[in-house]
Amino acid sequence: MHVATGAAPKLTVATCTSFLQNALAGHHNPQFAMWLAITLFHQNPRNVTMDPFMQAAIEEAEQGLAEGGIPIGSVLVHNGKIIGRGHNRRVQKGSTTLHGEMDALENAGRLPAKVYRECTIYTTLSPCPMCSGAILLYGIPRVVVGENRSFMGEEGHLRNRGVEVKVVDDARCIELMRGFMDAKPELWNEDIGE
Repeated sequence: MHVATGAAPKLTVATCTSFLQNALAGHHNPQFAMWLAITLFHQNPRNVTMDPFMQAAIEEAEQGLAEGGIPIGSVLVHNGKIIGRGHNRRVQKGSTTLHGEMDALENAGRLPAKVYRECTIYTTLSPCPMCSGAILLYGIPRVVVGENRSFMGEEGHLRNRGVEVKVVDDARCIELMRGFMDAKPELWNEDIGE
């Protein structure tokens, strides 16, 4: 990033995410990347998730909402890289099954079983029975959940089957879902089969 003398760099979530990913890959000084993250957080604390992969899932959820759909996003990560990303497209595609996790898996394409067993899936909302079934079917060992206050999915079942489940309780994930559920309760109930 080139910055003119005396000018403050314009920090964005994308800039911060890029620097953090490059730092994790050994391309940038990790202390500098952390400074960027902290600076961005202090500039806009409600819109930053320190984990760049959860941030990508949130961006997918926001895209889904902007398209008129349900704000749930997901990314599939292998060896520190996003290999599939998606968001709930049930409304946009008239689909019965295209939840965020399913869209991310679909967009990752056909992969060897070994790859899935080395992945982490990030999702902005606790995974439903269908998405949890896909996680188990493909042997994905780790799930990072943005929030489970709006909806408690099958986290217990996943844990009982040996999947590591981490809930980050992200404020933006909660805000997206609460706002949507208040605005369109009938569409939310349809999505979860009620």
